[in-house]
Amino acid sequence: MTTAARAHTPTGKQHYAILDGLRGIAAIVVVIFHFMEIVYTDYSKNFAGHGFLAVDFFFCLSGFVIAYAYDDRMPHLRLRDFFRTRLVRLHPLVALGAVLGLLTFLFDPLMAPPAGYSFGKVTMLFITTLLLIPYPVMPERFFNLFCMNAPAWSLWWEYIANIFYALVLWRLRRNTLLVLGLIAAALLGIVAWKAGNLMGGWSKDTFWQGGARLFYSFTAGMLVYRFRLIIPNRLGFPGVTLLLLLALFMPYFPHNWLMELVIVLFYFPALVALGAGAQLVPWLEKPCTFSGKISYPLYMTHYGFMWIFAHYLETYKPDMSTLAVVIPAGVVGLITLGWAAMAGYDEPVRNYLKKRSQG
Repeated sequence: MTTAARAHTPTGKQHYAILDGLRGIAAIVVVIFHFMEIVYTDYSKNFAGHGFLAVDFFFCLSGFVIAYAYDDRMPHLRLRDFFRTRLVRLHPLVALGAVLGLLTFLFDPLMAPPAGYSFGKVTMLFITTLLLIPYPVMPERFFNLFCMNAPAWSLWWEYIANIFYALVLWRLRRNTLLVLGLIAAALLGIVAWKAGNLMGGWSKDTFWQGGARLFYSFTAGMLVYRFRLIIPNRLGFPGVTLLLLLALFMPYFPHNWLMELVIVLFYFPALVALGAGAQLVPWLEKPCTFSGKISYPLYMTHYGFMWIFAHYLETYKPDMSTLAVVIPAGVVGLITLGWAAMAGYDEPVRNYLKKRSQG
């Protein structure tokens, strides 16, 4: 017996467990990518050199899930309730990521904090990361928008998407949304052509590229839902996972920017449609659910340790045989940290905040 989604949400809607599973796979690839980009600064030599496209997949998936969860509820839902729900869902891990970023910055066992970072300046770096206020002032960290937790840049844009969804996007007819998606596709094409890739959004100089990436992919995810572009298939979780990995681990091409654009414009929305329509064998339901649960904690807690790994690489200059052990062990360790963050912090905090808001 197989099923597209055996579980249901508290609202009675079916739950797309395979999409949860894909989210977790994508988060693990992001971690691998971050390890490997430290080892190979030339992305054409990095076997995970397209792992950053997982963020575009996250944005597309988010557009689908938000539209699916809220389109029919928004006419009866107060804005403050929508924003409170999203804040409870997203911000506890933003806070934990900022704290871990601060701790790994101050207590890195291989390198002391750079000179010139007073208590006041470090406090400002922490607060701006905690509150998602872009503050790209650290040259030592390549002017990341959020110096204490670089991946928070995509959460900043996720918040922007949620705000626009609540104020405007849910109200739009699907044909109007389609026109918006075509405009977003054109803007993304310009970004890809000018920058030579779709990697931007995380730094001071590439800030607006992140907006173009979000604008298209979030809209595309909404369109998959609005036009009911769900494709029934028998690929199952293994099949759609393989399709995702083919995109994230694809080699570099002579016209690399164009390949990345094609993946984001067409392949990822199709993959969301396939994932929503794929049949799931019962014994994979729990692994998919678990994968989805750890995806966000893993994404938001891992990056401080990337700086420690970079300092390890700089200090000890390990050979590739050593890295072949260190990196997989690091990935497993960070997945374990993500699980601990989920079970010991994120779920209890969110449950507490939900009860408070309902009381």
